[in-house]
Amino acid sequence: MNKELSANTNLSHYRIISKLGAGGMGEVYLAADMRLGRQVALKLLPAEFTKDEDRVRRFVQEAKAASALNHPNIITIYEIGEIAGTHFIATEFIHGLTLRQHMAKEKMRRHMALEVASQVAFALTSAHEAGIVHRDIKPENVMLRPDGVVKVLDFGLAKLIERRPPTGDEDAPTALPVQTDPGTVMGTVTYMSPEQARGVEVDARTDLFSLGVVLYEMLTRRVPFAGETASHIIVAILEKEPVSLTRAVPGVPAELERIVTKALVKDREERYQSAKDLLIDLKRLKAGQDLEAELARSASPETSDRAGLATAGGEMAQATAKPPTAQSGEAITRTTSSAVYLISEISKHKRSVAVMLAVLLVAASGAGYWFSNLRSSGSTEAIDSLAVLPFQNRSSDADSEYLSDGLAESLIYRLSQLPNLKVSPTSSVFRYKGKETDPQTIGNELGVHAVMSGRIVQRGENLTISVELVDVRNNKTLWGEQYDRKLSELLATQREMATEITQKLQLKLSGEDKKGLNKRYTDNNEAYQLYLKGRYHLAKKTKDDILRGIEYFKQAISLDPNYALAYAGIADSYNATIVYPYLSPKEAIPQAKAAAIRALEIDPTLAEAHTALANSLAAFDWNWVEAEREFKRALELNPNDSGTHWRYGMYYLMPLGRSDEAIAEVKRALELEPLDLTMGSVLSWAYFAARQYDRALDQAQKIFDLEPNFPLGRWMLSQAYSSKGMYAEAIALSEKSLQTDPTNQVFLRFAGYAYAKSGRRREAEEVIKKFKEIAKTQYVMSYRVANIYAALGDKDKAFAELEAAFAERDWELHRLKIDPFMDPLRDDPRYKDLIRRMGLPE
Repeated sequence: MNKELSANTNLSHYRIISKLGAGGMGEVYLAADMRLGRQVALKLLPAEFTKDEDRVRRFVQEAKAASALNHPNIITIYEIGEIAGTHFIATEFIHGLTLRQHMAKEKMRRHMALEVASQVAFALTSAHEAGIVHRDIKPENVMLRPDGVVKVLDFGLAKLIERRPPTGDEDAPTALPVQTDPGTVMGTVTYMSPEQARGVEVDARTDLFSLGVVLYEMLTRRVPFAGETASHIIVAILEKEPVSLTRAVPGVPAELERIVTKALVKDREERYQSAKDLLIDLKRLKAGQDLEAELARSASPETSDRAGLATAGGEMAQATAKPPTAQSGEAITRTTSSAVYLISEISKHKRSVAVMLAVLLVAASGAGYWFSNLRSSGSTEAIDSLAVLPFQNRSSDADSEYLSDGLAESLIYRLSQLPNLKVSPTSSVFRYKGKETDPQTIGNELGVHAVMSGRIVQRGENLTISVELVDVRNNKTLWGEQYDRKLSELLATQREMATEITQKLQLKLSGEDKKGLNKRYTDNNEAYQLYLKGRYHLAKKTKDDILRGIEYFKQAISLDPNYALAYAGIADSYNATIVYPYLSPKEAIPQAKAAAIRALEIDPTLAEAHTALANSLAAFDWNWVEAEREFKRALELNPNDSGTHWRYGMYYLMPLGRSDEAIAEVKRALELEPLDLTMGSVLSWAYFAARQYDRALDQAQKIFDLEPNFPLGRWMLSQAYSSKGMYAEAIALSEKSLQTDPTNQVFLRFAGYAYAKSGRRREAEEVIKKFKEIAKTQYVMSYRVANIYAALGDKDKAFAELEAAFAERDWELHRLKIDPFMDPLRDDPRYKDLIRRMGLPE
């Protein structure tokens, strides 16, 4: 057994405050997170269990299962770790009582029982859609906060729902059985489902049975299946029926009896089939109970009529608050059923024709209804900054990844068009992809007020998209929604989500702002999906992925010839191919320019197309006047685009020798994307080009320390080492990188330059030979070979390579005027002649 930790004991960066309790899977302490300055609940696995692999596995599984769920009614996991053999999970600390404590303290009213059950069902809806079964729903695992929010705890028995073909035997144990040993079941006996008690395969419906038991207990103050021993309880669960709810609690509505009975059906095929179905019935019943209570409070027929109208109108407003979309017949049927139920309740009170008509309007509005999970913080303060995180891909098919990434990127792009809203760009938020980080931490790191996260599940042509918007200033959920749509409705859903987000952020939009938010780049849903695939592959930056992305963009254009964004995507892609380089500039840039120009012919207001064209005009055409015009137009259209800022600085201002302005532009880009490693690396290059070598090294070291394997960061550090005369360090870093990537032209250049400057001529010449060998199979930048010759003092050979670079329009040649590595050539007339021919000021 672990020795009980006393107050002020330190465990990693956590300081123990007090013990909260203990359970079968460990002790729980209230602790202070000394790094982030917040209280957490720290769960420790007992020492005697650390050698029990199954217990350790379940302990880790609890964290992974729960941390995969980002939901207002599910406890937030901050961290899972191990220190000196002690496994721990750090979670949010919830102020409040467990449901067990609350029931012991006072009798639960029916309205509150329905509210608690509804919020638990809401949590289970999200968990089940993510493929996770809780398996231990009970009052001890449900917490009630003072503000009315319910939290589901302890996914210690959860495991992924197995997706495999049916065996044909309903009760056959699965390949990964629930029991740890044959005949041993897991879970709390009183709240087990029949299938769980038998120790056979379970699915999401087991949680619905357990929730039914909890609801029965909240209403009656006793469990439906009791016995003197665990064996007696299991027999009752498997063979006996509980005392009917109406007998246990006289006056219970027949609809509530039906819901509880259906949840407790022993045959799971006749039970509720999804948490969503149960939640809808609970909400519908609760709405009816609210109406009945309002009618009971009415003192006169006149007052009663007004109350009924107000309640019915509220129901109608809830059903019609969102714009009509294609809905399933099931949703419409449920809405109509809800209205019928309300009518039956009103009829008991002999309501007026006006009230009856108002309620009938609820049924008529069914075509505009869908399942809504709105949660409001009650705050009226507008939010002016937002981060949209990459959607979690919960589909079994990895090919759906482009949807989860693309939907987030589309929302970022659309929302970033709003001038009064700061939206964290893709490059900043995508660093959180696949990481277990809570919204408040992300909000603090990105400097935003709100964080939106989401999950997407694709099953054939069906999509389920769940989203949540959190005000990180007070950790309140502003909005939650689930969209059950067809893949063919993805484009409309993306626009709809953007509109709803702006509403929940309480943004006041002008007519022009709304026009930009609702702008239709294409009406072809298939073209939109192809565009998302193109962006997905472009982001991977490998040669094959970039070329594949170009093909997707072209397919999108074949479906919609006026899809300007797809043309801009092609321009971005071809511009990217010359940086690594994958293609020669003469092969790539004409196609990039043509695509950018076509995009602007279709949509002159497309900022990214102006930036793409400016790139080509500066780095390939050396048309500095037109490049400046395009960069400035792009910044007029989208002043918050970090990519345009740093490219304007490094492709235009720096080549012309305007280093202070260039650094200012890069810093502005870094302000917009403070966590972007590329932006941080570019700042190091800007300092290097401005001959601020100490700053260049300091900045490069910061990026390297943040992510040692980030290629651009390693390039900048190697460059900074050489600028400071630290050739041994530059060689060591370059040689280490070349071990895994022997044809990397950047590290070859840096290694060759450092060899030459440190007097290792033979090794420098070997690098030049390596370049010549590589040139037989792929494009090589002659400018980089010229760097090494310049360091060796071979001016004639250096200028021969520079002339080749000039003829080939090498991408790096635009740096010629300011590149410190070219200093040995600077006084040569041939150098000045090249500067003149490129149109650069001497």
